[in-house]
Amino acid sequence: MKIEIIPCLSDNYSYLIFERDTNTVAIVDPSEFSTCDCVIKKYKKLDYILNTHHHADHVDGNMQLKKKYNSKILGFDGDKSRIPGIDICLKENQIHKIGSLLFKVIFIPGHTKGHIAFYFEKEKIVFTGDTLFSLGCGRVFEGTHEDMLNSLNKLKILPLETKVYCGHEYTKTNLDFCLKYDPHNSILKEKSLRINSKLEKNLPTIPTTISEELKTNIFLRCNDNVIKQGLNLKESSDQEIFTKLRDLKDAF
Repeated sequence: MKIEIIPCLSDNYSYLIFERDTNTVAIVDPSEFSTCDCVIKKYKKLDYILNTHHHADHVDGNMQLKKKYNSKILGFDGDKSRIPGIDICLKENQIHKIGSLLFKVIFIPGHTKGHIAFYFEKEKIVFTGDTLFSLGCGRVFEGTHEDMLNSLNKLKILPLETKVYCGHEYTKTNLDFCLKYDPHNSILKEKSLRINSKLEKNLPTIPTTISEELKTNIFLRCNDNVIKQGLNLKESSDQEIFTKLRDLKDAF
């Protein structure tokens, strides 16, 4: 399974998937037609379009790509009215096959009510859209803070070596936020050096891993007493900590 990272718009990422054995080509969240098509043209085909959620900056390339390549569009059944051109409606925990690749649908509402992740267990890869970012998480638009925390908890139990491909290059802002509220985290400080080095070279900071995120992403550490003490909320629940952090990040 080969993955090509496609920077789109100002800070979006789309991802091209190529599976050599069956010559299958897919794309995750095509933000725009022209930029994505420049990469797809090398393969002369596009079999599948996978959408994590309905927001325009993740689906705007759907219809033109579908028209040009006769692609099948996959999205969540509960959001089928908002996924342009949807052909295959996926359900929670469903196992679906593209070429010889199997992925599991993980339902992760919060950012939107119909948000899903695509988890390729054998390949140890997950596409998380706008739910789990490198060092951050998505804003809560349609769901609740409880929804988002529950969704993050689903993702954080994936195998540690799982590579995380998210929907945006938000890592620097997320890093600054984590450093503000977790300033003594030596692993986070080490990671900041690697991140800044990549950004100076205009390289993506993606993918990250579940292992890295558990150690450095403050939104996955709401049960950590260090975080609670730093917020002066030692007796608060994980949900209260998450809500506080998300509100602080919204205003950051």
